[in-house]
Amino acid sequence: MLVVGGGIVGLATAYGLTRARPGLRVTVLEKETGPARHQTGRNSGVIHSGVYYRPGSLKARYAAQGAAEMVKFCAEYGIPHEVTGKLIVATEREELPRLHALAQRGRENGIPLRELGPAQITEFEPHVRGQAALRVATTGICDYATVARTLAALAGDAGAEVRYGAEVAAIDRREGLGVAVRTTSGTVLRARILVNCAGLHCDAVARLAGDRPPARVLPFRGEYYELRPARAELVRGLVYPVPDPAFPFLGVHLTRGVDGGVHIGPNAVPALAREGYDWRTARPRELAGTLAWPGSWHVGRRHWRYGAGELRRSVCKRAFTTAVRRLLPEVTEDDLVPAPAGVRAQAVLRDGTLVDDFLITEARHTVHVLNAPSPAATASLPIGREIATRVLAQLS
Repeated sequence: MLVVGGGIVGLATAYGLTRARPGLRVTVLEKETGPARHQTGRNSGVIHSGVYYRPGSLKARYAAQGAAEMVKFCAEYGIPHEVTGKLIVATEREELPRLHALAQRGRENGIPLRELGPAQITEFEPHVRGQAALRVATTGICDYATVARTLAALAGDAGAEVRYGAEVAAIDRREGLGVAVRTTSGTVLRARILVNCAGLHCDAVARLAGDRPPARVLPFRGEYYELRPARAELVRGLVYPVPDPAFPFLGVHLTRGVDGGVHIGPNAVPALAREGYDWRTARPRELAGTLAWPGSWHVGRRHWRYGAGELRRSVCKRAFTTAVRRLLPEVTEDDLVPAPAGVRAQAVLRDGTLVDDFLITEARHTVHVLNAPSPAATASLPIGREIATRVLAQLS
């Protein structure tokens, strides 16, 4: 069994496989020198409750289940975590209908929540201002990079092998036999089934296997700031704006992490490379592939106003600060210090539809995870079990 990708989903899959069938030979191929170097290790560390997601969707099911499991997993293995709860704050009256709709969705998903007025907001977050808010008590924070390393160690203890510095260069699939994978070092590995958890490169790996994925990854960079330590007391826990239902992004939010620091962000701007963590990083071949996908142009035409605002906040710190001050009026430009960015692998269909749910497809000898952005880290344990179930069904 080969798993491509050493992020939290790939490692949770290896962990799930070794638990479901002890003795199964599992090898994880990760091109970096260690685990969790991209989406897993560059997010805000939030354990999501599941309040946002369409009832009945994989995100809704797995986020609520995964949140409880992630807290238990962190407690069992001594991983830094805390169930802090969060506020989702409407700062304008025009946002109140969306906030109420979100409350209804949360209740349909079985998420306990409480509706707050302006005075009650300040009981939880004295420096935050808003018209109304939802208090979601089951949201938390953890260190997902440590979770990933722990999953790798547990899978290894159960007999799995995690190979770092093993980038996939070619895949040969033979009907009835399985797959052969050649890495850039020339090593060839064979298995009956390949599981593609390659994140930012998942669609490329699917094409290497000879499959035609229905979506293409568009990389969106999320840029963060953090509060100067002397101003970290402005935020006690987690504070989110009311999200725009037309987009799978949650907006610029405030997150006090397990280290006590307060991260602010992310925005969402197109990246010029799959691993384009700043404007200086561009890969012409990857950019050409993005521009050649019809869905990219459809997204641009439909959402250019939204995108223009995100770009402005990317290049203008004052504009970013203005967005933050809607939630946190006391913050100033000088309070914000640049922090490392992340890149979200967002799957987009040919017609420009932003895939809003987890997307897992199967073909003979392959399982492809083609869309697993947030809340995939939260949901990684049930996602790993789901993939293991699909793999074992193919083996039977």
